[in-house]
Amino acid sequence: MSLISLVIVLIVVGVLLWLVNAYIPMDRKIKNILNIVVLIVVVLWLLQVFGVLGSLDSIRIGR
Repeated sequence: MSLISLVIVLIVVGVLLWLVNAYIPMDRKIKNILNIVVLIVVVLWLLQVFGVLGSLDSIRIGR
């Protein structure tokens, strides 16, 4: 993945999160949980892209 596409993905995720926070009426606690979940997912994705974290394909949730 090139650096330009990485930056574009981060900008799109940031804008989408800002739009959700600004225009969708939700309780503050739900917005905080959503922000934390998105942040964790983005950090894990970045770690995988840069090769710090191994492949996430082997992680299974559920059965």
